Amino acid sequence: MGHIYIKDIQFAAESKIEDGILYVNKEAVEAVALEDEHIKSVSFDIARPGESVRITPVKDVIEPRVKVEGRGGVFPGVINKVDTVGEGKTYALKGMAVVTAGKIVGFQEGIIDMTGVGAQYTPFSKTLNLVMVCEPVDNIKQHDYEKAVRFAGFRVAVYLGELARDLTPDETKVYETYGVMEGKEKFPDLPRVAYVQMLQSQGLLHDTYVYGVDAKKTLSTLMTPTEIMDGAIVSGNCVSACDKNPTYVHENNPVIHDLFEEHGKTINFVCHILTNENVYLADKMRSSDWTAKLCRFLDLDAVIVSQEGFGNPDTDLIMNTKKIEAEGVKTVIITDEYAGRDGKSQSLADSDPAADAVVTGGNANELIHLPKLDKVIGTLDYVNVIAGASDKTLQEDGSLEVEIQVMTGATNETGFNVLSAR
Repeated sequence: MGHIYIKDIQFAAESKIEDGILYVNKEAVEAVALEDEHIKSVSFDIARPGESVRITPVKDVIEPRVKVEGRGGVFPGVINKVDTVGEGKTYALKGMAVVTAGKIVGFQEGIIDMTGVGAQYTPFSKTLNLVMVCEPVDNIKQHDYEKAVRFAGFRVAVYLGELARDLTPDETKVYETYGVMEGKEKFPDLPRVAYVQMLQSQGLLHDTYVYGVDAKKTLSTLMTPTEIMDGAIVSGNCVSACDKNPTYVHENNPVIHDLFEEHGKTINFVCHILTNENVYLADKMRSSDWTAKLCRFLDLDAVIVSQEGFGNPDTDLIMNTKKIEAEGVKTVIITDEYAGRDGKSQSLADSDPAADAVVTGGNANELIHLPKLDKVIGTLDYVNVIAGASDKTLQEDGSLEVEIQVMTGATNETGFNVLSAR
């Protein structure tokens, strides 16, 4: 991975990266976004850390990348061909993101505040954000609108990533993976550890895509951990903003990066196991059975299991944990909590004594007061109806009374943000 650090974003006559500054030609990125006939218009704006800016309703956050060596391209099966990725060389524009916003798709979209109290609860208050506000054509169906905005964001991110193709990275990090037997021979005395990632796949705008395939249509499977770095997993869901995994989080999944830091030192990081979070009991049983089977098949000693969303997926989380533990494989789960505004309610909808090693991303029901900011990118028209808000959210003075559930990434269940609890 080659990291190219972006120090500022500016609109200019020519799109280029020079001396750490990303120059963006508005007309060029507008043309890229408007390639889809479902988008009537699009506008671009820039939000910088510390500015008095509120972005809402936020749909996705994407880090621009470009594959400069090796098979395939970024976002395989979505923007590029369905080649297996995860090897070679990829450049990423660090310190910035493409943020998609606009007329609401589903009522579980979020807020990014670039300053004030709200900025403490979203990791994307710290990135330079190129925000694209999309207006759909009239009478469009929700799923068509969601897909159009999702793909427009990816196209713009790819356009920006291409600007870095011939640059020299500011920093390079190498991630090395091994086959199952090769890893066993190389690290015979280290515990065999894998990452089990649960993907939101409940449908009704709660979808995640793996190589372009809706995750609810898949069985639990294996990937090399580097595949996500090329965008093999992308977000297509409007689950509550606090604990959804935007595409940016998939690209930079901290569980994978932390496991790589220990790979060959304290653990043998064997693989990345994907499983889904479906609605019906039979599907949950099938997926958790397969996940536990894979853990046993690989002779793992331990796994980290991360969840996405809450409520219904709590059942998937506990079923995975019980069955993996029953195979003799130790589990640590990462979740968040919906424990009521006073923190005294049951944190998860399901539980079991096997789930005795838990990392929490915090309580999403905690109430906070967000002051009025000078500028809104997007619209406040829907702020009273997004998950974590109420009909009393928008105050007369322009401030907001909300649960931290509305803040994009506040209680992220890969640990991408800073909250936890004891």
